[in-house]
Amino acid sequence: MPDPSPKQNHLLANLSAAELKRMRPHLEAVAMPLGHVIYESGRLLDHVFFPTTSIVSLLHVLENGSTTEIAVVGNDGLVGISLFMGGETTPSRAMVQSTGHAFRLPAKFLHAEFGRGGSMQHLLLRYTQALITQMAQTAVCNRHHSVDQQLCRWLLLSLDRLPTQDLVVTQELIASMLGVRREGVTAAAGKLQEAGVIEYRRGHIRVLNRTKLEKMSCECYSVVRKECDRLLPYKIAP
Repeated sequence: MPDPSPKQNHLLANLSAAELKRMRPHLEAVAMPLGHVIYESGRLLDHVFFPTTSIVSLLHVLENGSTTEIAVVGNDGLVGISLFMGGETTPSRAMVQSTGHAFRLPAKFLHAEFGRGGSMQHLLLRYTQALITQMAQTAVCNRHHSVDQQLCRWLLLSLDRLPTQDLVVTQELIASMLGVRREGVTAAAGKLQEAGVIEYRRGHIRVLNRTKLEKMSCECYSVVRKECDRLLPYKIAP
């Protein structure tokens, strides 16, 4: 595998040459293993992460330990928006959903660059608005749409942030992300496989027909996708 490059992350790739040059010595390439928790709820953040080939789930954790995904972050953005929004901590947990790599940047360098008011500040604020839209739409989807539709939305959002049509993920993990029973995910995945949309074997999903997958999803995916395309200067996959 080639060495990870900061320009694999769309936010970093769209910085000015001067901004990226200032940040480059402080960007550290890190492995992002499946299931690794980047930060826990309420913990003071000391780094932000710019995923390149990994995907991170932002999860809300209840008192009984159950979780529900509120957003996904991949090569389209960064993990740790509270650092430049002034909060320093967050009530969510950030966990690696798809293994890969990311670049880690210390908080003090992000603060310094954000304070300059250049393209970094502009990009981060617009990305934050797109992320808030994803969170809001996820809440609506979880309340009003079927597990089948939620699974389609989840698959599409994940695929947009990966270079392939393959996901390494278990049904248990998907159920945890969606906050539903595993049996519901099994039934929904079975319907998609019977329809020729996906090919599923234990721990691995390959999307065979993305067009049909989009048609079977609810409107929540298209709302999030359109807002990302409107706000950000780059186009995410496919």
